Amino acid sequence: MLHNFHISGANQKIIYISNATQENRRIIPKSQTHNNPKPSNISMAHTTPPLVPPLKCSSTGQDNKIETHKPIFDPHTIDPNLVQKMEYDALVWSSLHGLLVGDRASQKSGRVPGVGLVHAPISLLPMPFAESYWKQACEVAPIFNELVDRVSLDSEFLQESLSRTKKVDAFTSRLLDIHAKMLAMNKKEDIRLGLHRSDYMLDEQTNLLLQIELNTISSSFPGLSCLVTDLHRNLLRQHLALDPERVPKNNAVGQFAEGLYKAWTEYNDPSAVVMVVVQTEERNMYDQHWLFTVLNERYQVRSIRKTLAEIDSQGKLMPDGTLVVDGEAVAVVYFRAGYAPTDYPSESEWSARLLTEQSRAVKCPSIAYHLAGTKKIQQELAKPNQLERFLENKDDIAKVRKCFAGLWSLDDLNIVKDAIERPGLYVMKPQREGGGNNIYGDDVSIALQKMQKEGTEEDAAYILMQRIFPTVSPAILMREGVSHKDHVISELGIYATYLRNKTEVIMNGQSGYLMRTKVSSSNEGGVAAGFAVLDSIYLV
Repeated sequence: MLHNFHISGANQKIIYISNATQENRRIIPKSQTHNNPKPSNISMAHTTPPLVPPLKCSSTGQDNKIETHKPIFDPHTIDPNLVQKMEYDALVWSSLHGLLVGDRASQKSGRVPGVGLVHAPISLLPMPFAESYWKQACEVAPIFNELVDRVSLDSEFLQESLSRTKKVDAFTSRLLDIHAKMLAMNKKEDIRLGLHRSDYMLDEQTNLLLQIELNTISSSFPGLSCLVTDLHRNLLRQHLALDPERVPKNNAVGQFAEGLYKAWTEYNDPSAVVMVVVQTEERNMYDQHWLFTVLNERYQVRSIRKTLAEIDSQGKLMPDGTLVVDGEAVAVVYFRAGYAPTDYPSESEWSARLLTEQSRAVKCPSIAYHLAGTKKIQQELAKPNQLERFLENKDDIAKVRKCFAGLWSLDDLNIVKDAIERPGLYVMKPQREGGGNNIYGDDVSIALQKMQKEGTEEDAAYILMQRIFPTVSPAILMREGVSHKDHVISELGIYATYLRNKTEVIMNGQSGYLMRTKVSSSNEGGVAAGFAVLDSIYLV
């Protein structure tokens, strides 16, 4: 269902109308608004897209220019005086409510709390998003949770699927080595906790909500995403005649805290702590602190923050498998680091990762959960009949498969040939997290031809993914106190919590959301990496 939007400016009233025609909005002088013109209601027909939609690409391999459609409401047309007032209020609200990150201009901001603070990069207003796709993403979240858990238990599938990657990717190889050592020890994870985030884009060419990736380690922004939602609801309530209830409530931080608490409870040692594994320098520390403030205030569970190097120097394993770090018994190890090669600059960090895996502490994620979230496993699961290996319910399988974009191994020579000829239709992805690692556009063709010429197995370190072409929308973006109008694309992340013990599933459900918005000319989408801003959604 589409909604009509009434935005009251300082000197004019703007009525935004969802319309298929070129004329999407009427700007009505304030003196005429007493007539109360009634906007038209227009229904949207939903048609089933073809299974293999026609793809568009220029012959040179350059990225397509996506047509900017008329928005449901256009922030660029709001009265400038009102925009200025909202920007000021947004900055004040962010400062007072902890919607903050470390300032890159301050050397200490990533190490010392309270020093060098700046508001998190944000979109001034929420992004319109179809309610049907929102419900679809929420509905599939617990199915993906169950899928990750079952994949993690299939050690043969993990080792075999990543065997070629292991030969050419040193980072993945080290992770697999730790996994193999746990198998040799017959180490079982009886308590399994997953704090996941599945990221999606709405593909304009197919009208399908397609999964970008499934994050099983360090799913960031559960704290700040909730604050952006609250900020947007507040701005709509104060300044615009838009229904703030159409911005879905977001309790990601509460749900993640509950998952950590219940995992801590299952461990059954009231004196033990939750240990957060962090990077040496972390400008996104306040997002992390929000989570553990809620954990402490709501559940009275203590936490400690340690780098991998500190765990190696301060940690030890007791005879019963208890992990003790800096004199504290650890019930849950929650990784907000350890997902990238740069987190392991020496053998010390790898020793710490092995130590945690050998312990009886609950790991979030375990090494098996970590591997289950790699790009190669995502690609393997998209193969025909692979989901049936892990899921029984045909409806669940269909819901998951509907979210899959095209995913291929680089040993598929026909796809590689097409990607060389039409690189704008593909993205090359390595087994990395954190943003800034993917290959786009003509660089795809160059990289593939280079690999073919050299004749190495380097291609096993990558997968090819269908390039998704989302709708471009207008937005007002704010970073470091400065705003600018731009045309953007957005990526919806759905948080999900999963916890089980030997006998039962304790938690399994959708746990809030993260909307990230970036300028349409940007390929990458990481907020912490500097490519995007935090956003929320307005259901239409």
